[in-house]
Amino acid sequence: MSTAEVDISRTKAWLMAVRPQTLPAAAAPVIVGTGLAVHDGKFAFVPAVMAFVGAALIQVGTNFANDYYDAIKGADTDDREGFTRVTQSGLIPPERVKLATIVTFGLAIVAGTYLVYRGGVPILVIGLVSVLCGWAYTGGPYPLGYHGLGDLFVFVFFGLVAVTGTYYVQAAAVLAEPLATTVPAGTITLDAIVASLPIASLSTAIIVVNNVRDRETDAEAGKRTLAVRFGYFWSRVEYVGLFALAYVTPLWFWLAAGYGPAVLLPLVSLPYAIPIARTICTRTDGEALNPALERTGKLLALYAALFAAGLVIV
Repeated sequence: MSTAEVDISRTKAWLMAVRPQTLPAAAAPVIVGTGLAVHDGKFAFVPAVMAFVGAALIQVGTNFANDYYDAIKGADTDDREGFTRVTQSGLIPPERVKLATIVTFGLAIVAGTYLVYRGGVPILVIGLVSVLCGWAYTGGPYPLGYHGLGDLFVFVFFGLVAVTGTYYVQAAAVLAEPLATTVPAGTITLDAIVASLPIASLSTAIIVVNNVRDRETDAEAGKRTLAVRFGYFWSRVEYVGLFALAYVTPLWFWLAAGYGPAVLLPLVSLPYAIPIARTICTRTDGEALNPALERTGKLLALYAALFAAGLVIV
């Protein structure tokens, strides 16, 4: 255990395990999905709140699972340049982190029961698959993150599914009877799907930073992330491409979908985004990439707030 890890309180250790810097990935899709629901006259307060609770629990459960499984599989070592992992460092016993994973995913399922009541069978399927994939990100017989599928998992579940799911449960609460067995008309729209793309992109960009930073230690541990498989250059291309998709999307809403110019508000965050991208394109060390990871998370939160505001303003 390093000197930086000495005398860390139990509360601080659990906070480190939660990884609060990743929570924008849970809040951002709910913010955007709710902003679009307000725009369309389909806002429902309780479903929106419960969507956030469920998303946050899945995010934290995934973080716990990642901390536990990366430690027992040897992906986290003393040579790793990322933030301290509580299992590998010995701050929290492995069995407690594993138990926390199970409890957190269990709470996500409990929180999801209300969403299933409002959204019916479609939400039940989405919720169960989301929890399963959150555990399978680093656990199970075929861990997604170890086979280069982590980026796809985040893009789909913390972007496409989370935004459209947030919109869906609110629209279903307004337009349909509880416990629907099919997808009610008007609950999934093209606008909701397109609105999910920038959130999917920036959420995935967080993973790209993580994987670029950990490329060398991941390769030694047999963790075949996209950064390990294709190298720094293509990871940087991926990162810049994700940013490009995020910042092109508001233009589609303005030019093709008939929204007002307020929907271009996310472009205000470009001066904050460009230096982060420059860091990813020039550095590989934890000293630079750890702050870049945190700033990418903050960018996601800022973008989501601006985008939601632009959707609401008519």
